[in-house]
Amino acid sequence: MAEIPGFIGPDPAILLELVKMQMPFGKFKGVVIYKLPVSYLEWFARTGFPAGKLGMLLQTMHEIKINGLEFLLKPLIK
Repeated sequence: MAEIPGFIGPDPAILLELVKMQMPFGKFKGVVIYKLPVSYLEWFARTGFPAGKLGMLLQTMHEIKINGLEFLLKPLIK
């Protein structure tokens, strides 16, 4: 497989957080981020993601789901 110049790839630490961190508020409080329904992530995409780390994680999960990249998380799920 040829390498793409300038492509870094997914950060394993962020992927690990997606399968461990729980949603801290709202309708899905206590649900691990990778288990959030895409409709909820789409709502955030339309209305705005929260600031900070949580927003970055939700936005990352949204991109993973809408692009069919959930397989990246499978090795991390226990």
